[in-house]
Amino acid sequence: MLTLLDQLDKGTLWRSPGGIHPPEVKFLSNTTPIGQLPLASTYLVPVPQVGENCTLAVKVGDSVLKGTPLTQGTSIWHLPVHAPTSGTIVAIEPRASNHASALPVNTCVIAADGKDTWCELVQNQLDDLSHQQIVDKVRSAGIAGMGGAAFPTHIKLNPVSEIDLVIINGVECEPYISADDRLMREYSQYILAGIGIIHRLLTPKRIVIAIEDNKPEAAKAMQAAVSQCGLPAGSIRVTVIPTKYPSGGEKQLIQIITGREVPSGAIPAKLGIVVHNVGTAYAIHQAVTLGKPLIERVVTVTGKNVSKPGNYWLPIGTPVDHVLTATEFTPEPDQKVIIGGPMMGHALANIQVPILKGTNCILVPSSQEIGSTPEEKACIRCGECATACPALLLPQQLFWHAKAEEYDKAASYNLKDCIECGCCSYVCPSDIPLVEYYRIAKSALKQAADEKQQAERAKQRFDARLARLEEEKLAREAKAKEAAERRQATMTGTDKNAVAEAMARIAAKKAAAAQAATGESITEEASATTTDTTAAPKGKAAVAAAIARAKAKKAAQANTESTKTHSVETDSAQIDSSANVDETESATDVIAQEAPLSQKDKVAAAIARAKAKKAAQQTDTAALEHVDIADSTSELNAADDKKAKVAAAVARAKAKKAAQQAETNAENGLSQSAIPAVDSTANVQADVHDDTEAAATDVSDAEAIKKAKVAAAVARAKAKKIAAASAESKTESEIESVDETQTEANVTSPSIAATLDTATTEADAVLPSVGSTAEPIETAPLSSDEQKKARIAATIAKAKAKKAALAQEANASSDSSVTND
Repeated sequence: MLTLLDQLDKGTLWRSPGGIHPPEVKFLSNTTPIGQLPLASTYLVPVPQVGENCTLAVKVGDSVLKGTPLTQGTSIWHLPVHAPTSGTIVAIEPRASNHASALPVNTCVIAADGKDTWCELVQNQLDDLSHQQIVDKVRSAGIAGMGGAAFPTHIKLNPVSEIDLVIINGVECEPYISADDRLMREYSQYILAGIGIIHRLLTPKRIVIAIEDNKPEAAKAMQAAVSQCGLPAGSIRVTVIPTKYPSGGEKQLIQIITGREVPSGAIPAKLGIVVHNVGTAYAIHQAVTLGKPLIERVVTVTGKNVSKPGNYWLPIGTPVDHVLTATEFTPEPDQKVIIGGPMMGHALANIQVPILKGTNCILVPSSQEIGSTPEEKACIRCGECATACPALLLPQQLFWHAKAEEYDKAASYNLKDCIECGCCSYVCPSDIPLVEYYRIAKSALKQAADEKQQAERAKQRFDARLARLEEEKLAREAKAKEAAERRQATMTGTDKNAVAEAMARIAAKKAAAAQAATGESITEEASATTTDTTAAPKGKAAVAAAIARAKAKKAAQANTESTKTHSVETDSAQIDSSANVDETESATDVIAQEAPLSQKDKVAAAIARAKAKKAAQQTDTAALEHVDIADSTSELNAADDKKAKVAAAVARAKAKKAAQQAETNAENGLSQSAIPAVDSTANVQADVHDDTEAAATDVSDAEAIKKAKVAAAVARAKAKKIAAASAESKTESEIESVDETQTEANVTSPSIAATLDTATTEADAVLPSVGSTAEPIETAPLSSDEQKKARIAATIAKAKAKKAALAQEANASSDSSVTND
């Protein structure tokens, strides 16, 4: 069985699937030698790679020579761009691209000086160059595939896998195009020199030059050049293949020459095969041997609307309109200018575009050659497109998905393997432009892939940033920890104590701030409690403080309801002991609201507690007093409003005076009772203070407290009687009340009488101011609520006076009991 190499030596060919035989029409341009056109005044050199993998080497205003590099970069995908002629850079701006979309692309605009002066060229001997130097020269020359794909040649010359077969593509199957045909006829020796360089770099086992049988002159010229080249005998041959479109496609040509199919998504290098165009081989020779960059190429200008069709050496960047003008182009209405052949080319929307490295033809057909675009009709599912497809695809399925914009499904049918040869569109009886749908679908898929790649790169950058920030954070923490350990190691005992003291101060500040947030009221109460506890003995002080806190709490709870609902009628109507207790507590709340407790008030409270102990033994008398309370209440309700107003004025005057005395004595508190007396009044207060402590101890009994409340209610009721009787006169009412109380005190105890005398003297001192205050009040009308409050205030004042007198009696009895003990 013959090997692949044996079959190649015998010239064995394999049949490729699909394909068509359109009219060739190559005779318009292949009969004349390759010519030259006059220089253009302006050249447009696209630099689309700038910003991606290269930078500009020139700026506006620079003068350049022919062959001067315009870009520079280190990326493997970078293809340098060179000045096609000498002149000046007049602009670097976006210009329309040589593409069906005519989208703008970055372009260097060069104004030619007409001299066409070359830059300095360095010629080399092939034997003096290493493999890498050869590849670098090819790369620096900016050589790309001249067959139309424009793939970087230096990548193909440096494959990662071993290459067994190199195919030189001279098929040129596209109708109308004859550039490679004329190049092989006229420059076969230079092409073979370039093939020799490829052979040195890749060292393949075989080199096959493939030419279609419709180019016999080119085949003869290449055969003659092969016989004269210095390559090893039997390593290179010229193979003529049948004319068929698209036999010039890379994968199709490999299948015809070797019978092997390149897998989907793979490149021929994986099979050990590399394909180069004859124009590429010529450019390799020019770059390596003569040092010339790729700045011009052979372009076929053809069509019946051109007076001078043929092949021309055109500098890269020559405007298409200049070429058409130089070849005497005669346009028709709705004239099409096509870049490439009629099968794979694209019509230009703007002829102010440049010639590119992959531009091999400018076609300007007449209306007889290519008619107007027919109207698209519905697909009839005839299957002709599938038969003609050289890639063995399903064009009708690709069409349906592409039209429905289901690009993912189209990709699943191997859309990327479509070479856009146009065979399916050529045979379609419905005149559907299938290739146009495929191009749109490919563009959409490419855009989606680019966006996905950008998103992935952005995610990688974000993850890298997070990782960097985390590393920096850990580094800072580790550094701080090391610094703390070093400080701890070098710290002395004094330093440690200083740190501990600082921490203690910080804790104290925090505690003080928390205590301040609890409110000023709590602070004041705590201060008062502390003062009372310090002044009194431990046992008695604790009992007195507990009693005071309990009464204050209950008074605060009953304050709101007692203010709204309390009245004289309700007080007199309640005759049971619990009701009297509530009335007494409500009256006490009013006193607390009008003025803070003074030293005298505290003494009076202590006397009241002592009196309560004695009142517990007089239960029968208290029951009779309840009846008097009801009678007194009725008399008080019937009192004249004018008298009530006078009594209220007197009560307010006394309350004001009591408030002033409370402010003066607030700082001293109960501690004043322990100071030695200077006068008789101070001595009485000291005695009362001692008695108060004893009384507080006795009142701790729950039953005694209850009886004390009943006694206080009885005293309050008696005071109401005194208030009713005192309504006859502003000043006499007060004197009479004091006299009545004093009389009762004289019967009971002489000490009580002395105390009442003192209270009478104080009342006489207050009465002048009370009188002056009461005069304008008599004329002012009061509402019912104000009248009630006034009567209550008067009653409270009288109750306080009588409580003081009765407390004196209790004090005397306590003193006697202590003396006996």
